[in-house]
This record gives sequence, structure tokens and C-alpha cells, in this order.
Amino acid sequence: MTAYAIAHLREATPHSEIAEYIERITATFEPYGGCFLVHGAQHEVKEGGWPGHVVVIGFPGIAEARAWWDSAAYQEIAPLRSRHIEGDIILVDGVPEGYDPAVTAKAMRDALAGTPRRGEGHGRPTSCTSP
Repeated sequence: MTAYAIAHLREATPHSEIAEYIERITATFEPYGGCFLVHGAQHEVKEGGWPGHVVVIGFPGIAEARAWWDSAAYQEIAPLRSRHIEGDIILVDGVPEGYDPAVTAKAMRDALAGTPRRGEGHGRPTSCTSP
């Protein structure tokens, strides 16, 4: 199942260490099957606030995403970013093949009615090879 590293990074003053981080990050996630899905793109806020930028890196699975995050190569460059940009970063599983949101809704309705849960869903997978 596809997994994602998602970063919500706040605005930052340009710095040479940030440029170095950007130059080096791809080499840290490629060995784990990672690829940029969103990077450097403008976003459109529809609800709430979202100051800063979004970055999404896709991985074949959560194990690969964790291995990348914990790798010596990534941990070596992470301070180049974190010293200059505040942000929130999460690793999250994608959804299984054949996900049906109606199953999630049914489980929610069953829970609200006090009946046993009959399953839950997670969404539809996306891979780095998709256009």
C-alpha cells in the first residue's frame, strides 16, 4: 500500500542551507522508492488557513517511508531544513486497493447506533508512476 511523507512548511527566508537540503534530498529517498508528488507548487486554500508550503513524497509503503526518515542519509541533511524552516511532517499510509468509503460510513453508522463495527476503509491508492 502506498504511503506518504507530508510536510506543511512555513514561510522561510532563503538560506544556502535550505538550497543544499533541496539539492540533496532526492538522493536520500530514491533508494527507498520515494518520489516527489508535490514540491514547490502553489496551493489553493479552500477552508481554514495554510500558511507556507506543502510537500508530498510518495513511497511504496509505510516501511519504506519510515526507513527513509530514519536513514543516516536523511538525518544528516534534516538539520539543513529544520534550522531555518518551521513545519509539521507526518508519515501516513495510503489506502488499500478497492477502498470503498461506504464501508467507513457504515462502520460509523454502526458505531453511532451501538452495533458492532463491520470494517473500515482507508481511501484509494496513488503511486509515483501515476501521471
